[in-house]
Amino acid sequence: MSGPIVIGSLMKVKNIITLLVTHLSVGVFGVALGIYLLPILTAPTPPTESEINKISSHAQYSGSFTKDLKDSDAFHWGEGQVWIDSDYITLMGRLAPGPDYKLYLSPEFIETEVDFNRLKTEMVLVGDVKTFDNFAVKVPQGIDLSRYNTVIVWCEAFGEFITSAKYQ
Repeated sequence: MSGPIVIGSLMKVKNIITLLVTHLSVGVFGVALGIYLLPILTAPTPPTESEINKISSHAQYSGSFTKDLKDSDAFHWGEGQVWIDSDYITLMGRLAPGPDYKLYLSPEFIETEVDFNRLKTEMVLVGDVKTFDNFAVKVPQGIDLSRYNTVIVWCEAFGEFITSAKYQ
């Protein structure tokens, strides 16, 4: 009689483990999907092409975000034209969606997370990037743009390099 009881107990344990693994997998997938989709769903309306053209018409500097940087990949990239002046930094282009994007200015061109972390104390935080198709980020007063040569989009929440552009 002990044979069927042992087999029944093993099947019960196997079913519990299977249910636990499948439910945890679905939960992890749901959280990951939420982290990816929430910034897209809550993003404000991006500036239009004509708004970007108007804001950037007096830009002192320009550069380009490209997808072919060392630490850019399928989930972390940017592309388009960036304009920099004392009032705004603007992008006519696109960024891979993600949470907690920050815009920095760096005294050196960087294209890796290692370089970003090495130079972070020498960089200045300009502000939050809240849109993924075009953006216009207000530059705080007192930032001397000539002290820097690169604009960087960084994911603060996950410590991920997104993109950068050298502007001088």
